[in-house]
Amino acid sequence: MYASREDIGYDFGDDSKVGSKPIKPNPNIDGGWAWMIVLSSFLVHILIMGSQMALGVLNMEWLEEFNQSRGLTAWVSSLSMGITLIVGPFIGLFISMCGCRTTAIIGGILNALGWILSAYASNVHYLFLTFGVTAGIGSGMVYLPAVVMVGQYFQKRRALAQGLSTTGTGFGAFLMTALLKYLCTEFGWRNAMFIQGAVSLNLCVCGALMRPLSPKDLREKHVVRNDSEENRSKALSHSTETVKSNGVLGEEPEKKEEAANEEVLGSVQHIEIGGKSGSGRSMYGLRLFKTVSQLTLTVRKGFGLWYSSYFGAASLFTNRVFVAFIIWALFAYSSFVIPFIHLPEIVKQYNLSRQDNVFPLTSIIAIVHIFGKVILGIISDLPCISTWNVFLMANFTLVTCILTLPLMQTYIGLAVVCALIGFSSGYFSLMPVVTEDLVGTKHLANAYGIIICANGISALFGPPFAGWIYDITQKYDFSFYIAGLLYMVGIIFLLIQPCIQKKQSREKSTEEAQV
Repeated sequence: MYASREDIGYDFGDDSKVGSKPIKPNPNIDGGWAWMIVLSSFLVHILIMGSQMALGVLNMEWLEEFNQSRGLTAWVSSLSMGITLIVGPFIGLFISMCGCRTTAIIGGILNALGWILSAYASNVHYLFLTFGVTAGIGSGMVYLPAVVMVGQYFQKRRALAQGLSTTGTGFGAFLMTALLKYLCTEFGWRNAMFIQGAVSLNLCVCGALMRPLSPKDLREKHVVRNDSEENRSKALSHSTETVKSNGVLGEEPEKKEEAANEEVLGSVQHIEIGGKSGSGRSMYGLRLFKTVSQLTLTVRKGFGLWYSSYFGAASLFTNRVFVAFIIWALFAYSSFVIPFIHLPEIVKQYNLSRQDNVFPLTSIIAIVHIFGKVILGIISDLPCISTWNVFLMANFTLVTCILTLPLMQTYIGLAVVCALIGFSSGYFSLMPVVTEDLVGTKHLANAYGIIICANGISALFGPPFAGWIYDITQKYDFSFYIAGLLYMVGIIFLLIQPCIQKKQSREKSTEEAQV
């Protein structure tokens, strides 16, 4: 574990105190419209992640309607959840070119279209395309902007803000489960999906609330982060030749590109001014040319930022700690999803169905999960607490619970472990904060897109893998043991890489001192 924030090189402190040049606080950062962004993100989590956690209601209807195997039918839900996260890197490209607001509005329309088209499904394979792919991509186009916008609007209280917004997942699980049950009972599953599609159009409203920060606001926050990054580089050394993936080395090329863009637009404006005396048709052509030029430059700039984040000199993958974070994400999410999928069967095997019907274990996880996100967010925002240490402690607690859950054969024992799983999994609200501290606000969309893509792969293949292990062993014990051990491997990567970075930093400092 790390005793201080400087050990890992994160800027977890109050950034407004860093630097000699005083910066006037902006009302849009950590206050004002920032809380509307939290509300928007909260509603997005209810409508997207909450709906996905309630798909068990529709899954039973699909089994009865289409008479297909449980494994094949379950892929509809898995595709929807997996694709929502897996498309993250590509949604990052949309955000770079179009911005969070436009991306979210388009995603809301696409998500609603997926629900509505699924109401006319004639077989399970039709649902793969309409619900799994179409609604899944739409969900991803709204989910990532919702997380990124909270990161942009908050500096001091990022963990709390992310914690509050992501509690929508827990609330949504209850609300959407009750809503879908009622709609299916009263109107049938097809009409229920049609109505849910109409409800999902509210995602467009949530997207409209994602008002982009002005360039001045972004510059002020960027200055604050740059001041703190000077302290970060002393502890976590990336050589100036090897890139820090916060875009520092990419500033000069970007400045040159912006200058070239301004020159192009300036020449167009000059031609437009000179041609005012010309005919109306030529003026219309000039305006059209100017609009196309501006659009082309915006697309080029967005694609350039996206490309440089993944493949350029300032690639995110040159940050070894971030790469370790990706490896961790590949194993982490399935350890949270597997209990939700297989707990009902475990309860049935242990003859605990009567107690579980009174208060389901999955409900215990969901309820405590809500409180875990908020409490861990509040703790992480304390000046004397390292978010990185809170994140690691929560991970250690969760992996311990996953490994010990099969040993519990009483309802009380399972309930205690499930409560700990729910609370410790509240670290999900810290993931965007840790990601932003690693790569900076500028690359948050692309970096977090990679992280949720890894989570999506984990969610897509984790539960089927656990089911495959059960088919071989006829026990769920080994599913939890293997998932827990793989999860532990990911945590070890998180521990090793910062230690290596710290050692390399000390060796480099020693060499420079000797020279």
